[in-house]
Amino acid sequence: MNKLNKDKILNNLPKNSVGIDIFEEIDSTNEECKRISLVNDFHIIIAEKQNKGKGRLGKKWSSPPTGNIYMSIATEKELSFGPISLFTGLICKKSIDEMLTNKKIGLKWPNDLILKDKKIGGILVETENFGMKIRTIIGIGINFNLPDKESWWGDLSKFKLDNERETMINKIIIGLIYGIEKPNSLWMDEWRDACIHMNKKIEINKNGEHLKNITFLDIDIDGNAIIKTKKGCDTFTSGEINIKGIY
Repeated sequence: MNKLNKDKILNNLPKNSVGIDIFEEIDSTNEECKRISLVNDFHIIIAEKQNKGKGRLGKKWSSPPTGNIYMSIATEKELSFGPISLFTGLICKKSIDEMLTNKKIGLKWPNDLILKDKKIGGILVETENFGMKIRTIIGIGINFNLPDKESWWGDLSKFKLDNERETMINKIIIGLIYGIEKPNSLWMDEWRDACIHMNKKIEINKNGEHLKNITFLDIDIDGNAIIKTKKGCDTFTSGEINIKGIY
């Protein structure tokens, strides 16, 4: 595993609006984003290893020191243009796609990155109140190499991208920064095209309730899932979906 190079990550980034810290080991990049004093428009925390990496719904995010991407981006900019979790997933998908040959990353609602039916990455967005300001923290985990992984996890190890982590991180940060500054009005259509379960049968877990044989129809402007059940259409703001054949 080659250690991350800060200069490569900062390449082509606006130097006066982006700060960055890289840690060998940390509890959680999201937690560090809550502790820092935010001087720049954006501050990036990256780690080689997390001891308390977090996923959605209180789940632990496996974070071994094997050359993966564990990073969080903190900003206090206004982000009302759309659901930042879905938007970030789309940016990550595009960044990875640019570096793969004949392979495309799929998106699973609300925040999973899928390759060959396995989860290779995810997004965790949190908000914190700092006086009159709201700090948004965008956590991103992407598996480059997970030698010991559960059956549902995948990684990018077959693509020999270890030396290109800096390039991928740079692409993701640039995509997010410029996407936030000037949101793409077509992001919803792009997300739909990348979704692996649009108009397909799914199951969904929500607050302990398990719903089967429902159809994922669409997303709305807020990133909520629009589903169809026997009773008609419904909207889910959060939850965990299962798709047959996908991890």
